[in-house]
Amino acid sequence: QVQLVESGGGLVQAGATLRLSCAASGRTISRYAVGWFRQAPGKEREFVAAIARSGGNTGYGDSVKGRFTISRDNAKNTVNLQMNSLKPEDTAVYYCAARYAVGDGYYVTHSAYDSWGQGTQVTVSS
Repeated sequence: QVQLVESGGGLVQAGATLRLSCAASGRTISRYAVGWFRQAPGKEREFVAAIARSGGNTGYGDSVKGRFTISRDNAKNTVNLQMNSLKPEDTAVYYCAARYAVGDGYYVTHSAYDSWGQGTQVTVSS
């Protein structure tokens, strides 16, 4: 399995920007579809964004469309999540997840992924 480590979280004000990174080790990330999920206290894990192996296919949750952008740098073994115009409701622990993929699709359900990072906290104040 690939090991994943998230970074880039923090405390910011509403309207600010953050860039999360997911660094992979143990396997080359280019063979994996990658997703970002988040979980706020007392809530279920929510799909945020996902990207196919090639980076050519991406998907977003309705609450982040137009504000967040997922990208990947397979040469650096990383996947990034650019978060713009942050809102207090974006406050959560953000997780990246990976799934070995044969094709060039992406996955929006957390059960589709079998490798997870430890998460990074994002807090947006109003």
